[in-house]
Amino acid sequence: MLAEAEKIAVAVGRMFPGLCEVVLHDLRNPRHAIRVIENNLSGRKVGDSATELGLRRIADPNYPSVIQNYPNRFPDGRPVKSTSIGIKNSEGVYVAALCLNLDVSTLSPLTLTLANLVATEVEHRGEALETLRDRAARELREVVETFAADRSTTPRSLSREAKRALVKQLHKDGFFDVVGSTQAIADLLGVSRATVYNYAKQPP
Repeated sequence: MLAEAEKIAVAVGRMFPGLCEVVLHDLRNPRHAIRVIENNLSGRKVGDSATELGLRRIADPNYPSVIQNYPNRFPDGRPVKSTSIGIKNSEGVYVAALCLNLDVSTLSPLTLTLANLVATEVEHRGEALETLRDRAARELREVVETFAADRSTTPRSLSREAKRALVKQLHKDGFFDVVGSTQAIADLLGVSRATVYNYAKQPP
């Protein structure tokens, strides 16, 4: 069982180099519990003793098998997010624990940078001062295709009434102000330019 857990510890640690320390504790030997330490960030070594969580599991088989995302710290003070997974044998006794220690000190500056990057001024938050887009052919196609998809069909397969409603909506939304839009709408709907003009001019 521990041999299989060892494979997991090594694989997970190597998936997050420099970021997540993975430790396999053999709780049958608490004074020398660390069996594997992959991606070592805490400075511990194989043969070091069990942590407090390990000792609690040894003392109490009913102790939670998974303690997830709890705050922790490396010996040098770096903040850590840890998860500890207890492993029981067939008799329900804890024999091992797999612990993951994520070094969040490297992530916190990035999180702050991203937060500052996407932040907006409080004075204008939630207020659309301008629309940074152009009514290009791609957007027109997206609107038409979405309209058709909402009706479980394709633009060319829309009913005459649906095409008329779509064209009137496009006209209301200003798509006709773009050069070449009339022909683009006609091509998307499989009708003539004259039909598009006719639909747009018809009263609601």
